[in-house]
Amino acid sequence: MNRNMYYDRSGKPITLLEWGSMFEDRTTKRVAETTLPDGTWISTIWLGLDHRFGDGPPLIFETMVFQSKDGPLYELDTYRYSTEEEAIKGHEEAVAKWSAAQREEKE
Repeated sequence: MNRNMYYDRSGKPITLLEWGSMFEDRTTKRVAETTLPDGTWISTIWLGLDHRFGDGPPLIFETMVFQSKDGPLYELDTYRYSTEEEAIKGHEEAVAKWSAAQREEKE
């Protein structure tokens, strides 16, 4: 199987050089970020690099949940997506999930 590894934000295949140029720009990478009241940081970015290991559409976006934005980036959860639309929805779902978990801890 000969798959392309690099994709722009729309999912169009690109070269390694195009990907590298785009990936250097922090504003190009950022899709969304949210810091919850306890400091938990939820970050969604465009990876542009296919993280699918098997059949199916390329996974080029990622949401990660960290204990905080400023401390060591200890990963609590990870989600991957094929489209920016899925990534935005997934970010919102991660925020809801982790916000609910915080509310449950307080009860």
